[in-house]
Amino acid sequence: ETSTKGDLAHHDMGTGLPFRAASFDGMISISALQWLCYSNSSKQVPKRRLVRFFSALYGVLKRGARAVLQFYPETPEQAVLISECAAKVGFAGGVVVDYPNSTKAKKHYLVLSFDRGYSTPKGLQSAAQAGVRVDSSGSNKRVKVVKKKGKGKTKEWIEHKKEVQRKKGFENVRKDTKFTGRKRKDKF
Repeated sequence: ETSTKGDLAHHDMGTGLPFRAASFDGMISISALQWLCYSNSSKQVPKRRLVRFFSALYGVLKRGARAVLQFYPETPEQAVLISECAAKVGFAGGVVVDYPNSTKAKKHYLVLSFDRGYSTPKGLQSAAQAGVRVDSSGSNKRVKVVKKKGKGKTKEWIEHKKEVQRKKGFENVRKDTKFTGRKRKDKF
């Protein structure tokens, strides 16, 4: 029995939003959007539910408002489907991914605006940002994930690792030689 201030609405957002037009200045959603990508019955089509939700959202937001929806897509195709449906309705914006290389801390945000010139904010560790950007024409451009290739295991790194193993008491640590850390020739 907790008391809350304000009104509470319980509604399936895949069937639209039961609010008057232009009644919200902004919208925030946490971990709800990805559930529209699933169907509970044969009558529920995920793409249709997403389009219905985004068209209802487009209607209930005031012009100039923004919406931020945090979601966890199961596959990259779900993120593409979600952003395509938002663009189809007329939103500008895109998907921002925080910590794209992490398995536990990765968060996807769909940032939407009415402004056609709106550019999505940069996610944390934006140099390795992954996702899909939505432009006003409705066409999507994949942002290619560029992983920085390291120089490999350097001689200093190998020597440090061997020294740590020796301090821990490992007996089968190879001796450091002039060949330690050298690149081997290609086999072919």
